[in-house]
This record gives sequence, structure tokens and C-alpha cells, in this order.
Amino acid sequence: MSNLSRWQSGTAAFLALGIVAGAVAPIFSAAPAFAQTTSFSDVSSSYWARDFIAQLAQRDIIAGFPDGTFRPDNQVTRAQFAAMLRKANNEFNKGKVRSAINFVDVSSRYWAYDAIQDAYTTGFLAGYPGNVFRPEQNIPREQVLTSLANGLDYAPTQAVSTVLSYYNDSSSISSFARSPIAAATEKSIVVNYPNLKSLNPVRNATRAEVAAFLYQALVSSGDVQAINSPYIVNAPQVATDVTIPAGTTLPVTYAKADKILVTKDETVPLTVKVAANITTSDGRVLIPAGSDVIGELRPVKDQGGSQFVAQKVVINGQEKTLNASSEVITTTETVRKGVNVGNLVKNAALGTAAAAAISAVTGDRAIATEELLIGGGAGVVLNLIQTFLGQNSIDLIAIQPNTEMNLKLNAPLTVTAK
Repeated sequence: MSNLSRWQSGTAAFLALGIVAGAVAPIFSAAPAFAQTTSFSDVSSSYWARDFIAQLAQRDIIAGFPDGTFRPDNQVTRAQFAAMLRKANNEFNKGKVRSAINFVDVSSRYWAYDAIQDAYTTGFLAGYPGNVFRPEQNIPREQVLTSLANGLDYAPTQAVSTVLSYYNDSSSISSFARSPIAAATEKSIVVNYPNLKSLNPVRNATRAEVAAFLYQALVSSGDVQAINSPYIVNAPQVATDVTIPAGTTLPVTYAKADKILVTKDETVPLTVKVAANITTSDGRVLIPAGSDVIGELRPVKDQGGSQFVAQKVVINGQEKTLNASSEVITTTETVRKGVNVGNLVKNAALGTAAAAAISAVTGDRAIATEELLIGGGAGVVLNLIQTFLGQNSIDLIAIQPNTEMNLKLNAPLTVTAK
């Protein structure tokens, strides 16, 4: 591997290293005629990186050697890593972000010339001052992680120093690599064996380590399924305050009833639930689905309707003041003598005044004890019935709580994201 002639010495040399005429890296799969396996004699079932290696081999991203070995502890050169990236980019599908350049130490006849150009133009790898690439130099772990984070356009969402404090050797991370490694850590790309907290940033990466990093990068981009490994770094998220801006919509649901009936003058306390997680752009949950929203239905007399006004939200057991409201609901349902009360109140929640009005108009006194009431009990209904006696009909506000009560924030809401 030390000079061009060795790489061009014949078919036997190509096969021995798992290389084909397309000039892919030794870690990659060979031509279709050279069948590869996902099981290697030197990668036992208990080997720490076995699953990463097997998964990438199954996808023809990496390959072993003709003798059935993988040689997981062999180090990887920058040229080899460029070739790995070229193969993996079939999954990443990262386009070019800059024009190619001519590296003074990479001949156009060099086996990895195209791979190096691809890694450079897609933003995964860069050279050194003076257009030097150093293709035969072994690549340190911090360079591999920096390459993946930069190539995938990842940036840390928390303070770099806070994220990197997870590692007991963070002071050894080079300045150029600190922000990308923080981003890679947040994306769970970092795999540390045997000690999760030891990054070993300047140690040369092995074939097994590169396989693990590459697979986790594919997981982070949604291209493959996550695998279970105790060596994947999942640094704890630092709690930060995030402000949800005014105007944001909070979807809500009310599982107890399909319909709510209230009078036009009635104020009814009501608790609904957040229907879906409210998250940050990077997926951190701000308000979990199922969180209680406490408020009340209030009359809006100038519009002849009712509106749900939220006052509090309970997030992970903690109450926070909430200033939010639904649209004004003006749909009405008329109750007359002789109406089928069973159909009217089926799957409905009744405000106490609405229940009293239905009882008074229809003469059905069982409503106070049989139907789902909000705002009061049977005794309150019985006392209110006198108010509506003598009326032949009454218009009630009919609310569909699962479609008409979504809330809009009237003021910003600051919550803690983790």
C-alpha cells in the first residue's frame, strides 16, 4: 500500500485486499464475481463491533479478505476512508457542495483518485494547506467523526463545551474537531469501546471503529435501522429553556365525548389533552402528547358563540400558566319538545345549564343523573331547571371538541426542553 505499483501489481493483489478495478477501498466489497460474506473468522459473535460490521457487509459497503478475515484492528488510511465514504454515499445521497481541486500528492492514476475527489466535493473530507491530501496517512478517530458531521451538515444544538464534558479526555480533542464531535455526539454517531467516556480522539481509527462510526452516521440520517450496542455514546441532553412563539397552534383532544353542548351564556370548566408532541426542530419534546390543558368554555356574547380559553398546561407533572384560546364556535343545535333526547345526548358532554335546559324543555328529568356533565352535578341541574321552564325550545352551542378546539397561543410560552 505504500506506492502505486503495489496497487497495480495484478489481479491477485487486488483480490487479496478486497479491491476491484473501480479502485474502491480495501474495506469495501469487491466485484460481483467475488462473493462476500457477513461473517468473518476473526469477528466472533461476542466481538464488540460485530453487528456494525455485519450490517455494513450485508449492504456491500464493506468487505473482508479472501481468507475469510476482516482484520478489524487494522488501521485505515485517509484514501481508504475516502473510498468508504464514496460507497456509503450511495445511502447518504449527498450532492456536491464545492468544485474539485487537484491535490499535489494524488495522481489521476492513483487508485483512490475518484473517491478522494468525491469525498472532497461532497464536503466529507478536506486537504491540508498547499493542496496536500496525504492519502497514505492513517486517519485519527477525530478526523473520521469530523468528516461525518461536516459531510452531513450537523451542528451542535447545545454548548460545545457542555457536550464534550461527557468525555474524560475532551481536552485532547483538536480545536478543529470540537464542534463537529459535539454534533456527532448529539447524533449518537460516536461509538467508544471499551470505555464510553474515553474518546481517544487522536488515536488512529481501526477498521472496526470506522465501521461503527459509518453505521451510526447512516442511522442518524435515517438510512438504516438502529442496532443495540452498549458502546454507542448517548450523552445526556442538557435541559434548556425554549420559547414557543405566540401564534403557535396546539392540537387538543377530548376523549370523554364526541360533542359538548352548552348554553350561549354558560361558562364551563374543562380539561382537554394535547393531541400530539410539540417538539423543537431537532426533535426534542417541549410538550408531550397527553399533557393536560386546563381552562374553561366561555360565552362570546357579541358573536353568539362559545370559546375554549386555556389557563394552564401540565407538563411532566408541572403546571405552567398558558395564554391560549380556540376559535369562537357558533354552531347551534335546537332542542324542542318531543325531540329524541337519547339521540341528542348520545356521546355528548353537557354543561350544567345545557343539561337543565334540555330537562326543562323535554321534560326528561333523568338527564341530570345519566348523562356526562361538566361544570356541576345533578343538584345544580335541578336548581337550574326552574330557569328554563315554560320554554318550548332552546338553542345550544354544539362543539366538536376534537376538531374545533385546537388552541392558538396568544402569548409566548417558555418551557424546558431536554
